[in-house]
Amino acid sequence: MKPEQIVEATLFASQTPLTLAELARADEGLSDADVEQAIQLLRERYETNEAAFQIYQLGDGYQVLTRPEFAPYLERFDSVPRPPHLSAAALESLAIIAYRQPIGRIEIEEVRGVSASSVLRTLLDWELITVVGRGEGLGRPLLYGTTDRFLEHFGLKGLSDLPSSEEFPVELGSTEEQPAAIQVNGPESESASEAEMDSAPVVEAEPEVEPEVEPEPMAEFDFADDLDAASSDAREPPAVGVPATESLP
Repeated sequence: MKPEQIVEATLFASQTPLTLAELARADEGLSDADVEQAIQLLRERYETNEAAFQIYQLGDGYQVLTRPEFAPYLERFDSVPRPPHLSAAALESLAIIAYRQPIGRIEIEEVRGVSASSVLRTLLDWELITVVGRGEGLGRPLLYGTTDRFLEHFGLKGLSDLPSSEEFPVELGSTEEQPAAIQVNGPESESASEAEMDSAPVVEAEPEVEPEVEPEPMAEFDFADDLDAASSDAREPPAVGVPATESLP
């Protein structure tokens, strides 16, 4: 059996990107160099035959995907998987994280001007971002970064494939100093929503006191309930994804 045949069969059978090392495990006689050469031969063959699919590099792995120009035809079938649909709020937050990671929730909200808790929970559920550590400061806030799933979703080899910030009509915002990560995410890490709600300070306004009138007791402020009620970003249910139709660099 030829190496390119083994690699081709393995890629077609896999629903997720495979690294060179993972592809080489398909046969004892294959090395990483053999797999890389086989991928190049297959790519050239697909180009010559004008195939409707191609082998794309996503992060550190490779995957067979249909070409983007065939997306209009595939969208007519409910049986074809579709990528999750990201709302404008989710895309805004994801862009901020991608360009300024590691970054905390407070910094994201300073750039967007609205609460980001609901959007962050959605992005975490879809595994497009993850907690990469904790910042130095009050409450040691959680810091977020993008994942390999983020690269797969947008068809990127790496973060270096992202457009430069100079190409955008508006800036993503900046702060004086980025919080430094001092603890890598581990099994004992709290969930993003619970940890940040617990660490956020409760702000209470002082009651107004009229002359010679005893002030009324101040009502208790529930930060968690207020945060959920004030969130302006509605979470949208993820749609099924079509990795083959995603935009590629």
